[in-house]
Amino acid sequence: MKDIKDVIKVRGGFVIAMVHCLPLPGSPACRGDMGEVLERAVEDARTLERGGVDALIVENTNDAPFTELLTKAQVAALSAATALVRQAVGIPVGSDASFNDCEASLGIAVANGCDFVRVPVFVDTVSNWCGVVNPCAHKVIELRHHLGADDVMLLCDVQVKHSSMLLPQVSIEESAANAEAAGADAIIVTGTTTGEETPIDMIRRVKSVVDLPVLAGSGISPTDVVEQFKVADGAIVGSTFKKGGLTTNPVDYDLVRTLMRPLGR
Repeated sequence: MKDIKDVIKVRGGFVIAMVHCLPLPGSPACRGDMGEVLERAVEDARTLERGGVDALIVENTNDAPFTELLTKAQVAALSAATALVRQAVGIPVGSDASFNDCEASLGIAVANGCDFVRVPVFVDTVSNWCGVVNPCAHKVIELRHHLGADDVMLLCDVQVKHSSMLLPQVSIEESAANAEAAGADAIIVTGTTTGEETPIDMIRRVKSVVDLPVLAGSGISPTDVVEQFKVADGAIVGSTFKKGGLTTNPVDYDLVRTLMRPLGR
């Protein structure tokens, strides 16, 4: 299996694709069929790998309404899905326990030999449907060291989508610099919501103050991917690979290839 550190060196930008789990046990929309959840996760992961993406994030995307921390049932289910995905593909796999359960993400990553985790709220204080969400930089850095997992990369959002800054006077540059100082391995910049294009100028501003890979975290499409990659080092792509942009739909191979083809991949 490739190492995530090799992936972020991909010439012309790297693509990390989302494996959007169907609603997990304990979630309001759960259909009660864990087999369906696992089968879909593996099927989507294989389709994405076949389509040419560089890495995957397994996430409980469809567990809305989110809470800050997952239930034990959700953690167990997300870990099971992650384990099967990692066994099914030969590209790096990461974990994201949304909305901001960094302890669960890191535990799942360590248990399953994952390469990285996504941390939505690393150094900012934000408010959203979960209430006020506080930064977890100290917690996740300390836990990663305690678990002997210093090689698990932290891909950290700044001023993350689906939330509002409690201190709006803090610039995106300040958040990014704080994230780098706190130990992030890469920075993720997003639009305001899933599917909304990440402003190129915002990516450029972040890159001007950090010496880390900077990823566009939302809204990448076949029409803008080449332009985005003139500035961004990589991208996280999810709903673009689903018909209608619906996260509950299966990954569509043709949509994957439509985005990857302009990258010469």
